[in-house]
Amino acid sequence: MDPHLKDSLSEALGSVLPITIIVLGLSLIIDLELGMLMLFLAGAFLLILGMGLFQLGAEMSMQPLGNGIGAQMSRAHRPLLIFVLCIVMGTMITVAEPDLQVLATQAPALPKNVLVWTVALGAGLLFALAILRIIKRFSLTVMLWVLYLLVFLAACFAPLDFLGLAFDSGGVTTGPITVPFIMALGAGLSAARIDRDSTSDSFGLMALTSIGPVLSVLILGLIYRPDGNQYAPEAAQDVFTSRELARAYWQAAPGTLKEILVSLLPIAVLFLLFQIFWRFFRRTDLLRISVGLIYTIAGLLLFLMGVNIGFYPVGRAIGLSLGSGGVSWILIPIGLLIGYYTVKAEPAVQILNRQVEEITDGAIPQKTMNRALSLAVAASVALSMLRVLTRLPIAWILLPGYLIALLLSVFVPKIVVGIAFDSGGVASGSMATAFLLPLAIGASEAVGGNIMQDAFGVIAITAMTPLITVQAINLIYHLKARRQAGAADAESDLTDDVVELEDETYD
Repeated sequence: MDPHLKDSLSEALGSVLPITIIVLGLSLIIDLELGMLMLFLAGAFLLILGMGLFQLGAEMSMQPLGNGIGAQMSRAHRPLLIFVLCIVMGTMITVAEPDLQVLATQAPALPKNVLVWTVALGAGLLFALAILRIIKRFSLTVMLWVLYLLVFLAACFAPLDFLGLAFDSGGVTTGPITVPFIMALGAGLSAARIDRDSTSDSFGLMALTSIGPVLSVLILGLIYRPDGNQYAPEAAQDVFTSRELARAYWQAAPGTLKEILVSLLPIAVLFLLFQIFWRFFRRTDLLRISVGLIYTIAGLLLFLMGVNIGFYPVGRAIGLSLGSGGVSWILIPIGLLIGYYTVKAEPAVQILNRQVEEITDGAIPQKTMNRALSLAVAASVALSMLRVLTRLPIAWILLPGYLIALLLSVFVPKIVVGIAFDSGGVASGSMATAFLLPLAIGASEAVGGNIMQDAFGVIAITAMTPLITVQAINLIYHLKARRQAGAADAESDLTDDVVELEDETYD
């Protein structure tokens, strides 16, 4: 087996296994249909295989494509042309994002294509603005303050049904296909600069890009009125034999594959146009990118089938069962458990932790970051479950949370600000979209809540906590280092005084 594929499959196994074990444990205490459990286990296998192939394909195709385009754009001196190209590229990449496809499928009474293209256009516009920031060297902190002010102003006028969905849209934008491409493109642009701020300016791309979908969906809520907001989930398939199990997935394959090809077609066209006009890639590079695109398509097919047929029905069923019983409060500790283990398994979290350790020269080790992020995301998932049960407005959580994150951005180095706000999408990975959101939907249905207002928003809350955690840890580290340095200086001064006193006594 290819070593890179083996590593990708290992990471995917670590991401899916905790949820699988938790679901199997819950199946012993609640009534889950055996057929549904069989679909879930098959879906878990497809998810592991699909995520492994998809991550490998994205590294082989999206990352070099982003690096190539970024390097080529750095030689151009036409900001307007770069801005337009980035809008197109950001939109195309976001349309193909699997987490967005999963979210759009679950949004009630809102056509899937309407939501997908609204989110994609918003991401494309803010991605172009983020690239312009690198070129013009604008302050990331100032831009974050201005843009989030616009977000919360728009939230004051948008319908309540769109608030959770809007912030969730920002969380799913930073998924496995957009992150490699956008980060690689930003690195390619920043590498062309030789000033001391080039490294820190490469961070913050994902932070700004994820704000675009939030704004665009809030604006959509002002101008678009869907025909009611009744939630009508597809009925779970009845499966009694292995042949019926295979048929359930086989019948879903053609439609899913068609959607994938339509989504990835713009990226293939972009790749061909880039190569025709600039001829950046050599023949070996072209072959590698082509193979990567095939891996991406195959992985995406398996991933989406596993989510839609296996994971989504089980997550909703567990939420319905626990929410409708007399012990609905158990959703809160279950949320703690799921949040703690799923974030530890996200591959991008480990990348983030390594970056923090390097920036602080080992003063904040990966182990500390792992523990802090696990506790933060566990608390956020538990808080999401509490919000579902009590119907607490999401604005009461997000507004103070983002205000704290923005205030912290004033006191920490700007490279930490970029890493922290980029990490918002890191914690809200594929498992949040595939399992946590259906769990919240099922619980909301059980307690008679409003799906749009009470269930949606779980991804947004999960994405918010790392913003605070990463900056707070860095601030505590600097305060501790300053206190130790002050104590060392005071001890040195005291020693000098003693020496001087001894000298005077001797004299």
